[in-house]
Amino acid sequence: MNKKNILFVCVENSNRSQMAQAFAEIHGGEKVRAYSAGSRPSGKINPKAIAAMKELNYDLSKGQSKSLDEIPKTEYEYAVTMGCGDECPFVVAVHREDWNIPDPREMNEAEFRKVRDLIEERVVGLLREMQNEE
Repeated sequence: MNKKNILFVCVENSNRSQMAQAFAEIHGGEKVRAYSAGSRPSGKINPKAIAAMKELNYDLSKGQSKSLDEIPKTEYEYAVTMGCGDECPFVVAVHREDWNIPDPREMNEAEFRKVRDLIEERVVGLLREMQNEE
């Protein structure tokens, strides 16, 4: 079976898309290749995102905030934008979705965890949908 490419895009690539990529890797295993990028990358991953994912035994600290220019130029099965609106540029993909997830950057820990858990729920649903398409 060919691995499916999934791309998650937000503005800074420091919170939402980083966590979505992590959840796709955790739950998608060998079936997917997950990427994330930002339309205006901050250059770093938010320490709150690192801490929130560490609670689930996933290490985001080794990652980096990337621009769309730094990801492979390939066709993606899914390109998922995460509330960046007009700032999310067009990416070649078979399927496109916008999840309109709030940016948790300024949220307290409890609110941040809720966004993290929402992202995990959405990623699991996407992976299930992809499996049903096969």
